[in-house]
Amino acid sequence: MSAISFLEQQREQFPALANKAYFNYGGQGPLPQPTLAAIYNAYEQVQRTGPFSQATNSWVGQQIRKTRDAIARELGANTETIALTEDVTVGCNIALWGLDWRAGDRLLITDCEHPGVIAVIQEIQRRHGIQIDTCPIKETLNEGDAAALIYAHLKPQTRLVVLSHLLWNTGQILPLKEIVRACRENSSDTQVLVDGAQSVGSMPLNLPETGVDFYAFTGHKWWCGPAGVGGLYVSAAALQQLSPTFIGWRGITLDATGQPTGWKSGGQRYEIATSAYPLYAGLQEAIAFHHQWGTPQQRFQRIQQLSSYLWKRLSQLPQVTCLRTSPPEAGLISFQLTNGRSHQECVEYLEKHRIFVRTLRDPDCIRACVHYLTLESECDRLVEAIERF
Repeated sequence: MSAISFLEQQREQFPALANKAYFNYGGQGPLPQPTLAAIYNAYEQVQRTGPFSQATNSWVGQQIRKTRDAIARELGANTETIALTEDVTVGCNIALWGLDWRAGDRLLITDCEHPGVIAVIQEIQRRHGIQIDTCPIKETLNEGDAAALIYAHLKPQTRLVVLSHLLWNTGQILPLKEIVRACRENSSDTQVLVDGAQSVGSMPLNLPETGVDFYAFTGHKWWCGPAGVGGLYVSAAALQQLSPTFIGWRGITLDATGQPTGWKSGGQRYEIATSAYPLYAGLQEAIAFHHQWGTPQQRFQRIQQLSSYLWKRLSQLPQVTCLRTSPPEAGLISFQLTNGRSHQECVEYLEKHRIFVRTLRDPDCIRACVHYLTLESECDRLVEAIERF
């Protein structure tokens, strides 16, 4: 069976991909039937055995371990460095609030970060009196050295650099190794927090090799897992410097009388309490599902091929300008209409024709995301619909 034939069989497992062209993987990925079944079966099993019973508690422990192991393998990381969370924003909150901020400390953020993360940083500034510096990373989309630009914006007091691995608005991949090296040259105290919302599940990763301190991610985008399960990678070196932000029974140790005595080892210390554990079974199944088609590297190569194909076709339209002047590095293609038509109006028009993309505010543009699951014919359908609009 050819890779394309097998891909078509895989697509049949996604109810959300039927009768539509879906380009919103960067917002939320669709769930395959095996994932839906795993979630449903897990909820049913919990009810059969008793929601709070020895059997269910044992099953919960197994699901937590299996999920942590599955995630760690995908990230090339040790399971001890992984904390299970609900989403990227929770992971970023854990890292941002867990540092011992002092008045006069500085934080460097790029001008391409998600507003949810920006809002957290603004509140930390209000409460702790830190200084925020912004690096115009958007300038380096088509030319320039992102690592050098970040280095130029570092100060001796910079405690933390906050950036995305794959920028959610422009689709640029930032060179993490070089950026971390620049931060360490600035100061051994300068740490790096990465928003991995668009990179995890779309790119092959080995986080220890990058040298980053914190890496927040989710399972509901490119992994096509259920909403409500994500994680935070905390490097072994950074673990002792990051205090728990949210505290609950899953992250603490107890004495013989059941009283708290300290934190659990590794990333577990940042976990809180009861979660929707059947979703863990769903994420495990989603991760395994993608491996049926190919390795992370093979899937990423197909994503790059498809994004290049869509970019070339969009670039040929006279009233469309792609933000990138060269083929995209990953699966995000952002473009603008130059005929004065509203981007929102275009998105609404496309959705009426069962083609799903989204608008972004900064830069003001339309974003389409291609997965390895995407077909060339879907890219053609999107381009032809935009041309008609």
